[in-house]
Amino acid sequence: MPQLDAETVELRERVGRFVRTRVVPSEPVLDAGGEDAAAVLEGLRDGARAAGLWALPLPAELGGGGLAFPAYAALAEAEGASDHGPAALGSAPLLDVTMLERHGSDRVRGAYLERLVAGELRACYAMTEPDVPGTDPLRTATRAEARPGGGWRVSGRKWFTSGAAGAGLVTVMARTGGAAGDREGLSLLLVPTDSPGFRVVRELPVLGAAGQYEIEFDRVSVPADHLLGTGGDALAIAGERLALGRTLRCLRWLGQAQRAFDLMCERAATRDGSRGPLAGHQLVQQHVFDALLALRTTRPLVHEAVALIAAGRDARTEVGLAKVAAARMLQQVADSAIQVHGAAGLGPDTALPALFRAGRAARVLDGPDELHVTSVARRVLRGYGGGSVAPTRG
Repeated sequence: MPQLDAETVELRERVGRFVRTRVVPSEPVLDAGGEDAAAVLEGLRDGARAAGLWALPLPAELGGGGLAFPAYAALAEAEGASDHGPAALGSAPLLDVTMLERHGSDRVRGAYLERLVAGELRACYAMTEPDVPGTDPLRTATRAEARPGGGWRVSGRKWFTSGAAGAGLVTVMARTGGAAGDREGLSLLLVPTDSPGFRVVRELPVLGAAGQYEIEFDRVSVPADHLLGTGGDALAIAGERLALGRTLRCLRWLGQAQRAFDLMCERAATRDGSRGPLAGHQLVQQHVFDALLALRTTRPLVHEAVALIAAGRDARTEVGLAKVAAARMLQQVADSAIQVHGAAGLGPDTALPALFRAGRAARVLDGPDELHVTSVARRVLRGYGGGSVAPTRG
């Protein structure tokens, strides 16, 4: 992790304190969802605004804090220690704002960007589909047909779309040309969710946790200027988004793993067993050592990816390494913390079940481990003359 100036250190401490003292105590209500959760979240957002912590990585000209990505990366661990931290502090729209700034039409930027930054509007991103492997976007079945009078008509289904139920906009990947399997012809369109023909089909709990949804587009009309980019360039735009999004998730997973590590160490230091304090047991010490090693070796990988993305360089290898390492690390550290807590680590009195669930889900969502392992390995091997490296089917 790069050396931080005093101002950034102080800001990181303020963010961490807000998450610990305001967001974490509100997690039971926020996790439950519903009207009570919405009211609590709005109160947290008001508190973040009053504390000068609102939307720190979003553009200042749109009402955000204007922090550059490397500076925000130094805070993202502290903010991400709770799954609700980014939403409470207003940084959650970073991916959508960045994508619309770079690839949205004048009308799209004028209509939506300030509202996204202000927290008045929420957006979601719909890429994966039922019965289509999420690792193979070329097989996207959702289609957008050109309308005779201009614009598009979108039909299809997507699933595991985060936050779709409360979103006002959804970015959908659809085929605007070509056939299944073609690299050309995939586009991204921005769809207002109040459009006729759009509906949320069902919620898809992930290991019991809410927030993911299956959605349907039934001949939904989309204006021509709601096409992102020039059309047919969905894979390039999605690649930008995924690189930044995966790196942000890694930073937040580091924060969640640090939280699990702290809970484990506090338990070991304060809990006495029949043979004395847990901290004196060698097997507990092994858990502490292994967890600390995982944290300390993963953090540099993540920040290497941050540096390359910030410099506008190819970060595919570094993002793949960081994503796999951070997901495994979060699951490992949370698992060790549960083991040290015993039965208490399985119940509702600590955050450990949620942290473990996040770690396990992390190894599938945003691309499974296997996708990143094979992609990174092939890329590395090509540098050694393995230009014909192909996947092994078994």
